[in-house]
Amino acid sequence: MKKIFYTIFLLSFAFSASVKAQPDKPAYLLYDKNGDQISYQKLADLSRQNDMIFFGEQHDNAIAHWLQLELIRDLSADSTKSTVIGMEMFEADQQVLIDEYFADQVSQSSFESEARIWNNYKTDYKPILEFAKENSIPLIATNIPRRYASTVYRDGLTALDSLSSSAKDWIAPLPVEVDTTLQSYQAMSQMAGGHGGVNLIYSQAIKDATMAHFILSNLNENNRMIHLNGSYHSNDYEGIVWYIKEKDEEIRVLTINTISADDIQNVDSEQFQSADITVAVPSRMTSTY
Repeated sequence: MKKIFYTIFLLSFAFSASVKAQPDKPAYLLYDKNGDQISYQKLADLSRQNDMIFFGEQHDNAIAHWLQLELIRDLSADSTKSTVIGMEMFEADQQVLIDEYFADQVSQSSFESEARIWNNYKTDYKPILEFAKENSIPLIATNIPRRYASTVYRDGLTALDSLSSSAKDWIAPLPVEVDTTLQSYQAMSQMAGGHGGVNLIYSQAIKDATMAHFILSNLNENNRMIHLNGSYHSNDYEGIVWYIKEKDEEIRVLTINTISADDIQNVDSEQFQSADITVAVPSRMTSTY
């Protein structure tokens, strides 16, 4: 009898300790579309089951960037498939520079001075790129060179037709179909107050189409890709994901959205509908810029 009471005491103590160990101010919480909280392990398991993982971020959100790196670490440790990283933050014409840096043909300082890196590169993206380099994980620059997106914004999609054949290697194959009625494009147009007209949508669509093109070009049955992009490029299965599904409906896709909330334990359920998984981060969390 004493042994039974002793066992019950130990179990009660362990349970009490585990409850006390739970943070009362979590740095983030993960939710599925039903609004149910899930563990990070569940997110990792779901990611391993898909061909493409779109990790939609808020560009200045440090928690999202940390989770991206943690998920990449765990995916790269899975031997069932190799992992490839795609990044909106690098443009397609920079791929040769990334490849040269990964092959130690150029120095880190030369790479960073020539790669048109974002202002928050050192805090948010450099750890990911350096992890990929150290572990021989392919990293793909998926975005359209911004000069061509600017051309579309100014002169429309047909302006791309006059580009040289070598320049066209860095964009999605032309002509590019654009569904201007997609909710994400309409919302963007409304936020801009009509400025830019239909060319604003076209300039966004050519980014999405180009990223989809380079994702598909680097995906095969032996690998999976985790793609890092602003949430608006993959939310609601639009943007990049729309172009992916237009090419191949059978590709298994997992989408992740990052949001900020005053109380991450009490979030409006509508905010969980934009992606398969939502990362909720406290709105007072320190941002990287």
